[in-house]
Amino acid sequence: MNLSEAIQARHSVRSYTDRIIPEESVSALNAEIEACNKESGLYIQLVTNEPNAFDGFMAHYGKFTGVQNYIALIGRKDDSSLDEKAGYYGERIVLLAQTLGLNTCWVAMTFSKGTVKKHVTISGNEKLACVIALGYGSTQGVPHTSKPVNELCKALEPVPAWFKAGMEAAALAPTAVNQQKFLITLNGDHAEAKSLGGFYSMIDLGIVKYHFEVGSGRKIN
Repeated sequence: MNLSEAIQARHSVRSYTDRIIPEESVSALNAEIEACNKESGLYIQLVTNEPNAFDGFMAHYGKFTGVQNYIALIGRKDDSSLDEKAGYYGERIVLLAQTLGLNTCWVAMTFSKGTVKKHVTISGNEKLACVIALGYGSTQGVPHTSKPVNELCKALEPVPAWFKAGMEAAALAPTAVNQQKFLITLNGDHAEAKSLGGFYSMIDLGIVKYHFEVGSGRKIN
């Protein structure tokens, strides 16, 4: 499975089996996390076989069951682009996980931050942006309804094939409560993305940008 296929196949999963992630998959994820951290300046960390972060009231409220693995997205408090970076690089790891046969779910609130902080390395000038639940899902999840692509972008005809492909991938990006509050504009031979506000909108923007780049094969501003 390549990344474009992973975008098509990946859906949010909240219920997981007790199947252990094999060491080779853990190694592949950690290698990608190390590469993302080096490139971004983030401190992303993988936690495995730890069920307590998703075993409290908030997790049950969020309908999570069986979560024993997660990715903690951590960065400097003074990094103004922390949330966008967390979204971009977090989704890069999410899509790798999908190619490895794993399932995921972005989680902003319905987990125990205190428990997560006990199992990661985090200093006083850093903060936990959010986490990604990870493992073998009880199901493969279900697709959510997406807005029409023409509502998510602004482009004059004729629209190049690379932009169309990028928008199709961006339309499948997970966003908080499926709000899809972003706009991608075609300016000449490059694209620009902006947030339209909403909950966790900058994390969403980072996720959307990574999807667009996978689909289009081009960088986006």
